[in-house]
Amino acid sequence: MTERIEGSKEYTMIRYFTAGESHGQALVGIVEGIPAGLSISADYINHHLWRRQQGYGRGGRMRIETDTVEILSGVRFGKTLGSPIALMVRNKDWQNWTEKMSVEGNGKGIEKITLPRPGHADYVGSVKYNFNDIRNVIDRASARETAIRVACCSIARKLLEELGLYIGSHVLSIGSAETKEISVLNKQLLKLIVKGNAWSVAAEADKSEVRILDRTVESKAIAAIKACKKKGDTLGGIFEVIVSGVPVGLGSYVHYDRKLDGQLALAVMSIHAVKGVEIGDGFENARRFGSEVHDELLSGKEKPYRLTNRAGGLEGGVTNGENLIIRGAMKPISTLANPLRTVDINTGRTEQSRYERSDVCAVPACAVIGEAVVAPVVANALLEKFGGDSMREIKKRLV
Repeated sequence: MTERIEGSKEYTMIRYFTAGESHGQALVGIVEGIPAGLSISADYINHHLWRRQQGYGRGGRMRIETDTVEILSGVRFGKTLGSPIALMVRNKDWQNWTEKMSVEGNGKGIEKITLPRPGHADYVGSVKYNFNDIRNVIDRASARETAIRVACCSIARKLLEELGLYIGSHVLSIGSAETKEISVLNKQLLKLIVKGNAWSVAAEADKSEVRILDRTVESKAIAAIKACKKKGDTLGGIFEVIVSGVPVGLGSYVHYDRKLDGQLALAVMSIHAVKGVEIGDGFENARRFGSEVHDELLSGKEKPYRLTNRAGGLEGGVTNGENLIIRGAMKPISTLANPLRTVDINTGRTEQSRYERSDVCAVPACAVIGEAVVAPVVANALLEKFGGDSMREIKKRLV
C-alpha cells in the first residue's frame, strides 16, 4: 500500500522494494512513503549493516564483503525530501563472478547447476520459472538479499527513533543451547530497557558473539556451533525482537488484514529460513490456563498498568502500550558441507547435493534482520494513526 484515504484523512504508507543477486554487481532498494525532514545518514545505515554481518558461525562471504550503503536519491543535506529514496550496496565479490553472472551474452561455457539443495528454494524455483540452471534461483533466493533489506528498513527505524520508539533484539537459543530461566531473563531485560529504550537490549546483545545475554548459554551455543562445523552441519535457533515506546491503539481489530500482529508475523516470516513466529508467549500460552495467560490491568495514578506482558504488547491486533515482543524461529541453513541426497534436475539421478559457500549458523544475524523488518510495519501503523507529510507535523500530532 502507498496511500489510503479513510474518512477525510490521507495516509502515506511506507513500502520498499529490493533488487539484485547475491553475486551480481550490487543490491539496490527503493523506499517510498518516508515523511520529509527525517535526519538520515549513510553512517547510521552502515552501522546496522555491520551488525548484520557479525556473529559466530558466519561463513567466508562475510570476510569478503564490507557492506556500505550509497544513498542515491531522496535525501538532501542529511534530511529526507518526502520523495522515494534509492539505495545501493555493492557486492565486492562481483569481481569474481563477472562471467558467471554477466548481464550480456548467452552463457555458453558456464557450468550449469543442476543439483538442488534440500530445504532451499533451488528445486521449487527451477520448476516455477522453468530454469535448467539453478544458479538463476540461488542468487536471488540467497539471504544476501537481506543486506539491502536492512538498509531500506533502517530508514523506517530512524523515523521511529525520532518519535521515541526503539527496537532491540537478542538470541534466546541456538540448537539445544537455550535460555531456560525466562523469569531471570525478563528481569534482566527490564533493567536493560532503561527509560523505555529497547535499543539498550541490542547494545548489550551485540557484545556477545552469538547475541545471547546469558553468558552460560552463550558458551554452550559457541561450543555447539564448533561441533556442528566439524560435522559439516548447520544450526538454527530462536531470536526475540523488542519494540519499546509504542503507544496504545496502533493496528486494528476491525479488519483482519490490518491486525498489527498479523502484519508483524508476515514481516518476520519473510526472512530467509524463518519458519515460526510468535507474539509474546504465544506457544507457551497455548499450554496454560487463561488465568495464567492474560495480563491483568491494575489501577495507576495516570493510567492502568500491568505486571506482566505475556501478550507481547498486542491485544486483538492492537497495541496496548506495553513493549512489543516478537519471536522468530530460524531453521538450520540448508547448505551443508556434508551434503544430503538430492535429484539432478536434468538427469533424474539421485546424487549428493552440492556445497555452496555458506554459514554454519546465522541466528545472530537473523535477529538483527528481525529488528529491521519490523520497523516499517510499526512505522506504517504509526503513520496510519497520526498521519503527516513531515516529521514536524507528525511530532505535533503524536504529543
